[in-house]
Parts: sequence; structure tokens; C-alpha cells
Amino acid sequence: MTRKLILWLPFVLVAALFVAFWVSLKNPDDRVIASQMVGKPLPQFAAGPAMPGQAGVANTDYADGKPRLLNIFASWCVPCVQEIPMLLRLQRMGVQIDGIAVHDNSADLARFLSDNGNPYTRIGLDSGGRAQIAFGSAGVPETFVVDGQGKILYQHIGVVTENDIPKLTAMLGGKP
Repeated sequence: MTRKLILWLPFVLVAALFVAFWVSLKNPDDRVIASQMVGKPLPQFAAGPAMPGQAGVANTDYADGKPRLLNIFASWCVPCVQEIPMLLRLQRMGVQIDGIAVHDNSADLARFLSDNGNPYTRIGLDSGGRAQIAFGSAGVPETFVVDGQGKILYQHIGVVTENDIPKLTAMLGGKP
């Protein structure tokens, strides 16, 4: 009897694990990670100019009383191409958008902006990813709503879509 129990025990354990995994997949918990940066001042950063004729971006630029968006992107990022039409739309609505290009170079950025449009007032080049790390950014694209005193109000992870425009403009104090 004990020998039969020992032989069946591994099968029972595997079956129990399978059931536990299946239940977890069928009923996932909320896996959205809340940003630790929301409600805090921008981290100290300075990303030099990425493009000739456009200024770079630094945390000190955000204490001028003007709320704006800060978009972390890259020329090699396919989802970043998808969001450019929405960023251009926000720009036409009067929203100021600054960009930080991560792990990129000026030549690739010039091609990216020429092909897709340039919604950015300023673009900083973050070749080593230090600014991205300071923001706690896990990937690209990510967009931050920053108030006029340099405090992060909201972090949008992923592509900005048509559905996000009302929320972003409301947080900036405007109407879509």
C-alpha cells in the first residue's frame, strides 16, 4: 500500500500544479504595475540635443509653469512609429511634447522624423539609457504628463492611442 502511494505521489503533485497554473491563467490578478514616479518631481537628468536645430531636454526645463508631455521613444521602436500620428495630433492641438530618444543616434533619428513627422519641441539623446533608468522606464514608448513645476502627474506605458487623447489633454489642463 505504501509503495503504491509513493509511486502515485509524483503524478498527483504534477496534476495539482497543473490545476493551480490553469486556474491562475484563467483568472489572472491585476498585473498592472503602478508607477513609482507619479506624484514625484522629475528625476535629475540632462539629455543633450539629438538633432541639429532642436534643443536637448533636462529636468530644469520643466519648472517654467507650462505643463507638457515627455515622450521616451526610439527610432528603432516599431510601436513608436504607430503613436506618431497621435502625437502629431496632440501637437496640432497645442500640446507641447518633448522627447528623449534612447539608445539611438542622430542619423537614425533624422530618418525616423523625416519618414514619420516630428511632434517634438525638443529632443534629447539618451545614448546610454541613463535618463530612461532615472524615470524607471521599462521600455519604449512611454509618455509622462509633467505639470509646470516639474512634477510627474501621469505615466502612460505603451502607444498613445486615440482613446488616450482626452485623458492626456485633460491632465494638461485643456480640452480634446
